Amino acid sequence: MNRTAMTRKTPMVRTLFKSEPKPAAGPKLKKCAVRTCRAPYTPDPKQLFKVWCSPDCGEVLALDRVAKSKAKAQRQERASDKVKLEGMKKRTKLIAEAQVAFNLVVRLEDAAQPCISCGRFFPDNGKPGGTWDAGHYLSRGAASHLRFDRRNVHKQCKGCNRPGGCTRDQHREGVRGRIGDEALLALECDQIDREYSKDDLREIRDINRKRAAKLKKEMA
Repeated sequence: MNRTAMTRKTPMVRTLFKSEPKPAAGPKLKKCAVRTCRAPYTPDPKQLFKVWCSPDCGEVLALDRVAKSKAKAQRQERASDKVKLEGMKKRTKLIAEAQVAFNLVVRLEDAAQPCISCGRFFPDNGKPGGTWDAGHYLSRGAASHLRFDRRNVHKQCKGCNRPGGCTRDQHREGVRGRIGDEALLALECDQIDREYSKDDLREIRDINRKRAAKLKKEMA
């Protein structure tokens, strides 16, 4: 067969078949912002800020936003009042707050220890104040600069911590057994004056409150 005769003289034209255009998609539905509704709705292009499906849901959202705004304002007001009240506290009040937090940490840290003076364990009586105190070997009255010194403060039963409950020698022997001779001598010779400012007292209070919360969580 003659290959020349079979040669196509005119180029073959490919016909392009065009598919039918897809119908235009309608507006995308949204869900109502009201949690108890969440119904789908068609958003209005002219009011894109609307996130509710009906006037009733719009009213629900408006009331919710007003309530949240009011609650936020109240929280801000309480926080502002708290700052003002904190700034108005006298030094004696801050000392008391810091001492309460510090004493609690002492009792928690010494929970597994017996009374520093008599060496006995007692079950918690469940009464306000409990069975244990944080006993100061060198009293706060005679050595106020050592009121927050951990060497000087240990768990002590209420019987021993009351006036006449134990002798100084008993208490001293307990402290010596707990911290050692060298630390005890250093404690008794410590005459360094400590002038706690209000900010110092706040820091002592806050640090010990956090420490107490951590200890309680670990012991739970």
